[in-house]
Amino acid sequence: MDPGLLLLFLGMDLLLIFTPGPDMLYVVARSLGQGRRTGLTAVAGICSGYAVHTVLAAAGLAAALRAVPAALPVMRYAGAAYLVFLAVRTLMSLRKSVGPIAAPEQPTGAVFRQSMLTALLNPKGLLLYLSLMPQFISPGTGVPLGVQLAVLGLLHVVNCAPLYGLIAVTTARAGRALTGTPKANRRISAVSGTMLLVVAAATLGAH
Repeated sequence: MDPGLLLLFLGMDLLLIFTPGPDMLYVVARSLGQGRRTGLTAVAGICSGYAVHTVLAAAGLAAALRAVPAALPVMRYAGAAYLVFLAVRTLMSLRKSVGPIAAPEQPTGAVFRQSMLTALLNPKGLLLYLSLMPQFISPGTGVPLGVQLAVLGLLHVVNCAPLYGLIAVTTARAGRALTGTPKANRRISAVSGTMLLVVAAATLGAH
């Protein structure tokens, strides 16, 4: 692969990652509401979803989705509905949080599955792979196009993981500093649930 194109892709990819979007807000919401472990698990789930997107894009599914436009809004609505479900469950937990000092953390496996499913139900990732990454592929290098696309996709995952992880740790620390009483915990949970609703709205607004 062309080293110059790889460097250009890395620069463009980092610029896109640093631009706040639904996935970044999702990490903030999970970290703020349930702590560092939950936030980092959410990052792992989202990045795993990106890895699956990479495989699917390399296999040509992204092109198939673009060829069938009706599938895209279905995926987008399903993803938004799932985020609304998570938000409602978080907000409903406020009624039960009478006395605990720290917000309870969900099982790691459940958070990982929820986060991965959230990423998978967002077709924007596959379309990003299809519209942006082919511009950095070199047809004349002898390396199969699918392999080149897979390499670029994995580089995107590697770029996202540390940045999202840093956001998760920083947000979790801020959440701990703001908690300490049942009333403060309920406020943090309310903010977390509201942010999930915002992410759902952002998902619906993504085209």
